[in-house]
Amino acid sequence: MKTLFTFFSLLVFHSLFAQNIRVHDPVAIKQGDMYYLFCTGRGISVFSSPDLKNWEKEPQVFTEEPVWADDVAVDFNNHIWAPDITFHNGKYYLYYSVSAFAKNTSAIGLTINTTLDADDPNYKWEDQGIVIQSVPNRDLWNAIDPNLIFDENDTPYLAFGSFWEGLKMVKLSEDLKAIAQPQEWHTIARRERSFDLADANPGDAALEAPFIFKKGDWYYEFLSWDLCCRGENSTYKVVVGRSKSATGPYVDKNGIALNNGGGTLIIEGNENWYGAGHNSTYTFDGKDYIIFHAYDANDNGAPKLKIAELQWDTEGWPTLKDNVLD
Repeated sequence: MKTLFTFFSLLVFHSLFAQNIRVHDPVAIKQGDMYYLFCTGRGISVFSSPDLKNWEKEPQVFTEEPVWADDVAVDFNNHIWAPDITFHNGKYYLYYSVSAFAKNTSAIGLTINTTLDADDPNYKWEDQGIVIQSVPNRDLWNAIDPNLIFDENDTPYLAFGSFWEGLKMVKLSEDLKAIAQPQEWHTIARRERSFDLADANPGDAALEAPFIFKKGDWYYEFLSWDLCCRGENSTYKVVVGRSKSATGPYVDKNGIALNNGGGTLIIEGNENWYGAGHNSTYTFDGKDYIIFHAYDANDNGAPKLKIAELQWDTEGWPTLKDNVLD
């Protein structure tokens, strides 16, 4: 009986631990019957789950940092931020961010695999190097937080950005490995930045992490406002706008353009969770989900995985079906 009790206790503990994993900037994808979660971490952290509830640790993507990382951010030490995962033409495209904190010495890289199953003999990540790079005092944007989107003509664009002069979208080459020529750029969200700040300063226009989700005739841009990564001082929240075009302009529920500070609030912190944000959004098995991290007020502000089902009002705006921040 004692052995059975011990086994049951360990099972319960494992289940609770698995459903409260520490993550930052989570994105997900399904291969076969298995979900895979990618997030910020040493070499890009990876988890797998059969049910979006119980997660197991998988091998990190990069055992050693990308060979070019230290040229972008000195002493980078393989701590890779904010990945984005997409299956396209039989391959998995994983974009990721290399940066120094609060600086736009940043770059978005790309690595490709034919499978996410680490036990598959064909499992091998092949790095493609830098796709987009930002340089201080040259660019008033930051090359982090990528998200790949295809428009109605299957033209690829990469949305990205954090602080400075807002969130950007750029057309990609057909192979998804570089900026298309001639270049095509769009600003897809912006908040007012104090004009007297130095260009190298991130500024006070706190927004980042665009994620574009297509539903029906609309493209929805989810993004995070305010401050992440500060434990009990985190004020992260998620807002949304929409457009009939992948490249915008996006407007919120009140008709205010996201380029003019607009955004309809759908997630914010409370007494149990200091802040919540950096989301990704998917349809899995006929249901729409929003996946994000939140800072646990009962665990010293540790960032925890949150997954909520989305529902849509009569005008086509998303809300959380259940409050997962109780």
